[in-house]
Amino acid sequence: MDSSDTKKPEKEQMKVPKGKMIVKVYAPFKDYFEGPANSITAENDTGPFDILPGHHKFLTLLNSCELDIRTDDNSEKIKIDRGVMFVKKDRVTVFLDV
Repeated sequence: MDSSDTKKPEKEQMKVPKGKMIVKVYAPFKDYFEGPANSITAENDTGPFDILPGHHKFLTLLNSCELDIRTDDNSEKIKIDRGVMFVKKDRVTVFLDV
């Protein structure tokens, strides 16, 4: 087996800046947001909650709400009907329309 047989990841993962987290919000046919963020606010059955850098591993179903992704420059708001959020090692992935 030579080096040309080894598979490389399809897309290099974005490096997590110190004190931030990487947030990716997408649906089957649309990417809504991907990049570094300071926090994300969403809502599940227990109510509104925030995810900050350093959050423990977390998985939840999201209710209809407005995601609020805060970056150094601005606040990105995305209205959703439902979704799934997964948090692991300063990476937050939100799957919509599932």
